[in-house]
Amino acid sequence: MMGACLLLFVGAWAVVRLFSMPVAIGMCVVAMLIPPVAAMVANRRGPEDRWWDDPSGDPTSDEWWDELDGKKRRHE
Repeated sequence: MMGACLLLFVGAWAVVRLFSMPVAIGMCVVAMLIPPVAAMVANRRGPEDRWWDDPSGDPTSDEWWDELDGKKRRHE
């Protein structure tokens, strides 16, 4: 995706601007939108990834969150 971004940007200002400035600007706008989309795709979590259910390691905090979520923990 990043290669496409660079290709669009360089192509827009090296070649396309000689023929059509609005098209070159449009290509740069598309190139500008690619990095955030690439970051979102790369950092996407799957439906089976339940990272929010992992305990934090702080017993007081975990107990508090379990109470908020409606879960009961065994007191030992």
